[in-house]
Amino acid sequence: MSIFEGAGVALVTPMKEDGSVNYDKLEELIEQQIEGGTDAIIIAGTTGESATLSMEEHHEVIKAAVSFTKHRIPVVAGTGSNETNTAIQLTKEAEEAGAEAALLVTPYYNKATQRGLIAHYSRIADETKLPMILYNVPGRTGTNIAAETVAELFKTKLNIVGLKDATGNFEQAEKTMDLTDGKLELYSGEDGLILPLLAIGAIGVISVWSNVAPRDVHDLIRSFLDGDIKTARKLQFKGLDLVKALFSEVSPGPVKAAMNMMGMNVGPLRLPLVEMEEKNREALKKVMEAYGLL
Repeated sequence: MSIFEGAGVALVTPMKEDGSVNYDKLEELIEQQIEGGTDAIIIAGTTGESATLSMEEHHEVIKAAVSFTKHRIPVVAGTGSNETNTAIQLTKEAEEAGAEAALLVTPYYNKATQRGLIAHYSRIADETKLPMILYNVPGRTGTNIAAETVAELFKTKLNIVGLKDATGNFEQAEKTMDLTDGKLELYSGEDGLILPLLAIGAIGVISVWSNVAPRDVHDLIRSFLDGDIKTARKLQFKGLDLVKALFSEVSPGPVKAAMNMMGMNVGPLRLPLVEMEEKNREALKKVMEAYGLL
């Protein structure tokens, strides 16, 4: 059984004006996502500003998400780190908190070799019973998980079951699915490329777009999986300009700006992230108006 099938929202972490986590708003956002048809909550990931959360905050945010979700849909906790023991600790804490799965980004900055990645992920898998989704986003981490590496981990560790692919490399994604006999739980990590990855066997997305339009993203994937390719294509094309605007600056800057424009009051970013440049903000606003969000 899959961890989830459909649209998983890479949820922002709402902040108060003083920069502390706004847990009341987090509960509100989770309710809105569930009502909007979202199929899984991905908490404390890149979009959740995980790199700026302390270890204690990271644990508390995951615990809160599990509590607020009440197991109505799965909670996937971001527990990756550039240091293996830290990733193990975060993953164990997520398991204790009741998360249904863990999302583990490749170690960043260190630029691990493929042997290093196998050792890293294998150690974590041996320390938890949680299903694990590997997260490949070389544009942010400087490290790419080769198709052969994913396949080895998938075949040797029973709880390594999925991959969030944010490489934009279709040939590599195809090879990964081929080497895993199409059994890997593949999730698109890029909102503009959901449909192409579904075509090669992906079962969902871990989405920034879902923060502002959860129903559309859910319906895109559900339509495709139900065989309604025309509707899925229409929804993917509908989102192209919005998705581009949501990544016009480093994420999650634009999506937090969009949510604040929509009156969702998710608060500021934490340094070193800063608010959008005014020209980019205005461009985002125009695209949101055309989409129907404002």
